[in-house]
Amino acid sequence: MSPTKSLLRSIHRYLGLASGLVIVWVCLTGSILAFEKEIEQAWHPERYFVAPATTAPLPLAQVVEAVRARKPKAKIAGLKVYNDPTRTVEVSLAGGPGEGSKGTGPAATSKAGSPKGKGKGEGGGPRVYVNPYTAAITGEVNPRDTFFHTVEQLHRGLVAGKIGKLVMGVNASMFLFILGTGLVLWWPATRQALTSRLRVKWSSGWKRVNHDFHLVLGFYASLFLFVLALTGVGMSFDWVGEGINKLTHSPLKRPEPPLSAAPGAGAAPFAPAAALALARQQAPDAESYTIQLPKESTGSIRVAILCPGAVSENATDEVYLDQYSGRVISGQTYEQRPLGQRIRGLFKPVHTGAVGGWPTKVLVLAVSLLGATFPVTGTVMWLNRRRKQRRNSGRLQPA
Repeated sequence: MSPTKSLLRSIHRYLGLASGLVIVWVCLTGSILAFEKEIEQAWHPERYFVAPATTAPLPLAQVVEAVRARKPKAKIAGLKVYNDPTRTVEVSLAGGPGEGSKGTGPAATSKAGSPKGKGKGEGGGPRVYVNPYTAAITGEVNPRDTFFHTVEQLHRGLVAGKIGKLVMGVNASMFLFILGTGLVLWWPATRQALTSRLRVKWSSGWKRVNHDFHLVLGFYASLFLFVLALTGVGMSFDWVGEGINKLTHSPLKRPEPPLSAAPGAGAAPFAPAAALALARQQAPDAESYTIQLPKESTGSIRVAILCPGAVSENATDEVYLDQYSGRVISGQTYEQRPLGQRIRGLFKPVHTGAVGGWPTKVLVLAVSLLGATFPVTGTVMWLNRRRKQRRNSGRLQPA
């Protein structure tokens, strides 16, 4: 073996041994998160789905009143309405101190222009689900208390705060080096050797099968694992998003939401139902409409419209309305967003496989499970090699 490959093998081996347990953990938790949405809906179908009625849905005001009757002290922060007649209406409530984001909508972003500190509910608090035909409450959950939120916190190291996030970012960076050096070591010296590097010899002994499993399946999975690790690095370090914004000449911060005009005497806030009607006029075939209500008296209503065929659930068109008059203050389609912001917004959907529906989620699940095996098979290869070296050194010793 050449000195260069010998050095790369050492780097590959010791980085793998140093980060192996963390890689196994990250891959296993990541495989669980791939089908988070589908598993949640399968566990609690009554929360998300209703039998479609022959009558039209109730006015949105009645849905809001039903939530207020159940939670009289809570403040409604937003609503999400689906065009699918079998879906419930999701009503997000404002969180308490320290929950959710500071500010409203896109203003609550990091320097790189990516969402920062937001809970899975628009208001950072509980989310109430309502039957759109009867206004009956079908469920209530705080996204911060769910099983999948805990798994995500563990996956990203957020249970340990900034230090845990840094550790996961460093580990993802090490994984990139492991994958890169692994590809170089895998590359066959001759064309004849290529065949043996592309298939597992299942009929051989367990040591050979373990060896082939690590090399062959590692090669097939390496490209996809590289993408997962790269997006993991991007979500762990703010400087990645800042660098992307600079390279694409995108603004480092998203603009503050526009303000509503000073209301006249006795002016009443614009009703969410009216905002929904405007959104439906603009995009009648949209998959969903999310209405985020302002926190301050000068704030604006944000309406996010998810159009059919959107690349991810956050690839929405946005409209801002004056909270008193309902006048459209500003608007922006997904395509009009700065390129850096769109790239940064794809990190998580690509990381979880949400960009292509079931096929990419199955791919992420399979690749993540394979990724969890490679530190194990690699460690077994290292132990087998050490045992062989000790045996050979024992035979060479003089009698």
